Amino acid sequence: KILLPIHCIHPTMDFTLPLTPQYTQTGGTTKAATSSLFGDYAIAATILFTLVVFLFEAYLNFRQRKSYHKIDFPRELETTVGNIDRETKSSAAAADNKKEESSKSSSDDDKKDKVDRNAPILPQLKSKFSHAQSYGLDKINFSIFSSTYAVTEEVVFLLYGFLPYVWDKACTVGAKYGWTETEHEIKITLLFLGIVTIVGTITSLPFELYSTFEIEKKHGFNKQTLGLFFTDKLKGFVLSAVFGAPFVALLLKIIFMGGDKFYLYVWAFTFVFSVIMMTLVPVVIMPLFNKYEKLPDGPLKDSIYELAGKLSFPLTKLFVMDGSKRSSHSNAFMFGFMKNKRIVLFDTLLSQVSNDEILAILGHELGHWKMGHTVTNFVVTQVYTGFMFYFFSLCYNSHELYRAFGFDDESRPIPTIIALVLFTSTIWAPVDKTLSFIMTVHS
Repeated sequence: KILLPIHCIHPTMDFTLPLTPQYTQTGGTTKAATSSLFGDYAIAATILFTLVVFLFEAYLNFRQRKSYHKIDFPRELETTVGNIDRETKSSAAAADNKKEESSKSSSDDDKKDKVDRNAPILPQLKSKFSHAQSYGLDKINFSIFSSTYAVTEEVVFLLYGFLPYVWDKACTVGAKYGWTETEHEIKITLLFLGIVTIVGTITSLPFELYSTFEIEKKHGFNKQTLGLFFTDKLKGFVLSAVFGAPFVALLLKIIFMGGDKFYLYVWAFTFVFSVIMMTLVPVVIMPLFNKYEKLPDGPLKDSIYELAGKLSFPLTKLFVMDGSKRSSHSNAFMFGFMKNKRIVLFDTLLSQVSNDEILAILGHELGHWKMGHTVTNFVVTQVYTGFMFYFFSLCYNSHELYRAFGFDDESRPIPTIIALVLFTSTIWAPVDKTLSFIMTVHS
């Protein structure tokens, strides 16, 4: 745990307005020559907004939690699925006759289709309903507990001055190597982010372990070993250093050199970086975690290419991913840029559903592409990023904001990464949450 030095903590925590962090760079001995409503109530407003969002999401969670306590199978669903079963049963004989006349080279696939197609759906759903309810209840209970801890941690960190404390510690460590805030801000920033990442990993690790090795294992989904879990963690740290550190360094360099219009250059940089990562992630990063093999020739492969052709989807490769080494959950996704599209199927998906059902799943995903949803989301994200950095440029020199959160030593420069973090978590947070809510409603 990070301990705050005694000499920098106020004798008693003052919860009267305006709120100030317990740790500040000057130890609370220096007061600003001028004050403003914004600066005086920045922390209080941030905490209030955080709690409002938390309470709204908690309300949604508890409302959803009630539905997981239901033990009766939904009547409307029972009626609908029962009708489907009756329609399927009436046409099953004709479908079986056609299958017997087909080529024997596809007999294995046909057998899988025959079992899934002829078995009534309703009894299968009813047998899985109680398990699904139990799984959903465990997950929602865990979500409520973990989100409660997260918001508590966030408020405590704000009140105790976590950011200025960690920044000062990074400066202290950097000073041992001759680094200063004015000449080596990027190096100190990377050290600061490293400390924050380690702290975040430590505090979140118990929740991740419980979710994976208790909840997922209890319901028969987890296939991951502790060794694989921590290996993935280690790989994640390495990748963050290899890709994240240069990204942050270049981002700060552009802000330093961009002048008043730096937001335009940052916008262009983040766009180019996004495109590069869209290309590198599936080709370079994802194979570090999973094995990808080409989908064998057969009816399924032919059907997928046929479906892609009907939609003019430029499919170039089909892969099967060994998702079963971590979980029995199934999935399918597509990736690629411009005319080089690829589709990946989890091996668990191939063993759990029929070929027709796989085509239906892919049809849904390809439908998003055909309707332009993928491009639209990408464009919206880029526009959103551009506006965010523009408004950040307007608040970049708002010393009142930084002073309110403990960066009150006016003889020291304000770290750019701190300015960006405080901007996104205070002024921009309502915009971000509102847009996220609107996009969720319309998704």
